[in-house]
Amino acid sequence: MEKMTQGGQKVSVCGVWNGVRSALLVTSLLLLSFLLVFEVPGASAVVFDYGDALEKSFLFLEAQRSGTLPANQRVTWRSNSGLNDGRSAGVNLVGGYYDAGDNVKFGFPMAFTITMLSWSVIEYGSQMASQGQLGYSLEAIQWGTDYFIKAHPEPNVLYGEVGDGDSDHACWQRPEDMTTSRQAYVLTPKDPGSDLAGETAAAMAAASIVFRSHGNPTYANELLNHAEQLFNFANTYRGRYDYSIPLAEKYYQSVSGYDDELLWAAMWLHEATGQESYLQYVAENAQQLGGTGWAMDQFGWDNKYAGVQLKAAKLLMTGNAGPYASTLQQYQAKAEYFLCSALQKNNGMQMPMTPGGMYWINPWNNMQYVSTAAFLLTVASDYYTAAGQQLSHCSSSVTNAQLFAAGKAQVDYILGNNNRGQSYLVGFGSNYPDQVHHRGASIVSIKVDSQFVSCLGGYADWYNRASANPNLITGALVGGPDENDDFVDERNAYEMTEPTTYNTAPLVGVFARLQGGENPSSAVAATHQSKTSHQNLAANPVLARPQQQQAKALVTITQKLQVEWTVKGSTFYKYGGSVINESKDTVASLTIVIHRLYGPIYGLSPIHPNGNFYSFPTGIKSLAPGEKIDFVYIHHSDAAMIYVQKYALT
Repeated sequence: MEKMTQGGQKVSVCGVWNGVRSALLVTSLLLLSFLLVFEVPGASAVVFDYGDALEKSFLFLEAQRSGTLPANQRVTWRSNSGLNDGRSAGVNLVGGYYDAGDNVKFGFPMAFTITMLSWSVIEYGSQMASQGQLGYSLEAIQWGTDYFIKAHPEPNVLYGEVGDGDSDHACWQRPEDMTTSRQAYVLTPKDPGSDLAGETAAAMAAASIVFRSHGNPTYANELLNHAEQLFNFANTYRGRYDYSIPLAEKYYQSVSGYDDELLWAAMWLHEATGQESYLQYVAENAQQLGGTGWAMDQFGWDNKYAGVQLKAAKLLMTGNAGPYASTLQQYQAKAEYFLCSALQKNNGMQMPMTPGGMYWINPWNNMQYVSTAAFLLTVASDYYTAAGQQLSHCSSSVTNAQLFAAGKAQVDYILGNNNRGQSYLVGFGSNYPDQVHHRGASIVSIKVDSQFVSCLGGYADWYNRASANPNLITGALVGGPDENDDFVDERNAYEMTEPTTYNTAPLVGVFARLQGGENPSSAVAATHQSKTSHQNLAANPVLARPQQQQAKALVTITQKLQVEWTVKGSTFYKYGGSVINESKDTVASLTIVIHRLYGPIYGLSPIHPNGNFYSFPTGIKSLAPGEKIDFVYIHHSDAAMIYVQKYALT
């Protein structure tokens, strides 16, 4: 998993087309992009077998299994691995999933994978059943949740990682041959991880809905019990998991912090239990935890805000908002920001797109954002259609059919309707990557050649081969092309050729929906709530608001563009801003989060040398009522995203 954080550096990639594109070809590509995004009536469309893509996606998840493989394992080039995981810590951590092309079990992306698989089944389980894939989806979810049960042996203990990226990346071995560290890393009240615990709570709550709906209420109750304990753990003992497990920060840094996961977990627990106290938590913490403050153009394993906002919009549209309708309307407005930006009809910034029509968020495994955007667009189309409503915050009118078409266009791009005629889903179509950055797939199967592959021997004998992988990792969605739609099918181009489970999980629902036809899902009408009796907030005191949560933001941030200039063809921008204490008390501690900052910032001091967290400048310990801190930064992009994560008043 040679990956960086979501803010990874852009890499230089050589174009794969020879010669200069003619004006005719450029015009054709632009026309193709236009047709993909706007679906001009009468234009010919490429027809894909989405059912085949769905089936292949579940095969990829089987290829990512760790532990003792079941008798019905269909990916036969894999074998058992990680059979001693957890032993050194005195706990059984055998099982679960490897996240990508390596042999580490990272809990954070694994939990998001299970949440999205569960959400896919909740929305489109009937379509999966009609295509003969529901059983495989339930197996895929349970492979993850069985592991989470093991990883959560006590209410306030969660094992968040097995193995470490540094030692793993020094080796190129099949999982069956691993000689790297299998140390288990744990979260406790002393070393908390609200983001990881919150996401795992969301995964288990969502999965409980799935199993309750498909004839396994006993297992559903077990999952729900774990989910509620994990949420209480996350909410009571707050902190970032990658501070407690520092080795994870290089690979899965929690850039957005844990506020979004607390809202995300509470939202799923509300749906799973029917308890109003969880919805009350989402509503009363809407501003403090950023749910109604942040408008996003991405959704993924780190940042859950867009998902929370869309689920809140669904509650509002289905008449289940209760006394919190006004707050959920604010959530819905932010959900529509995401949707409108994806449609290029936002009143603010638009979601970036490549010339060929693919959403472009990050040079490192960009397909993760394409698949999640396709999912949210598809689900939103069905939500709004079932409610008889349309988006109301875009710059011009939008039909629900346009929402659906936008999601479909991204899926079709993935499957081959792009400038290269390239499928980025391995094994689908006739032109797909064959040098996938994946240890197990790139080394001969242990069942074919049982000779031990050493740590460095794997690099020498297999990683550097300029030939196709010996094992086809069917259904893997690789990282994908760059911002110019160019792609390099080479094993060492890991930002392009490495697949991940969280790339795949959102797509299974969309594939099922697309194969099922044009009729919208009936899932909106269902509440998915169990028969558990409702509880009020007093009966669940752990959900009570922290003392300093306020209805009005008391510490605010303003910023504006001051000047711009161009040097040798590059444009630079200078922004100035202020952190303002609008309360009647002194701000004694302050944490500010900054995203998309591509240059130095002056006036704020970093809390952690490798993170996105800032606080008071050097020499300042507090901020008196009415006072402000000024800051300035210079970079080559639009304004950075800057917000107050938390503060304490005295």
